[in-house]
Amino acid sequence: MSSTDLPNMLPAMLPRLWAFALRLTRDRHDAEDLVQRACVRALERVDQLQPETAPLSWMFSIVHTTWINELQARNVRDRSSAEWDESRIQNVPDQSVRTPEEVLMSRQIIGAVMRLPEAQRAVMLLIALEGMSYAETAEILNVPIGTVMSRLSRARQTIGEGFTSGR
Repeated sequence: MSSTDLPNMLPAMLPRLWAFALRLTRDRHDAEDLVQRACVRALERVDQLQPETAPLSWMFSIVHTTWINELQARNVRDRSSAEWDESRIQNVPDQSVRTPEEVLMSRQIIGAVMRLPEAQRAVMLLIALEGMSYAETAEILNVPIGTVMSRLSRARQTIGEGFTSGR
């Protein structure tokens, strides 16, 4: 991959990056800023993209790392985040969902995923929604594959408990 390839590839990646960022940040403006910062960072460091690494996986990694850095900076600045407001989230609709029942189930599942702790939510978003493999997810999040499997298991268990308890 040459340094001229990434700028041409980024526009096609933006919808998936933005959806991932929106689900990570839970805020439209934060997601927009996050994707913009991640794209700038990627373009500045395009020479660090290894030939065996998929550009989309690399971009997901940059988005996630940029978000973690932002959370840490917010904690250092002692800024508290706004209280979670279900009405503010704008979900990116799944084009494969067709019936009203499927739409409702999709919204319930996305809601359950959004209530997960940050680490579990990132794993669930990458594997379940983005279709990344365990290995790709481990690379994106810079954690061992066993950690990915553990977080995914806990996330699934938490979501399952939420549905059985009627949340």
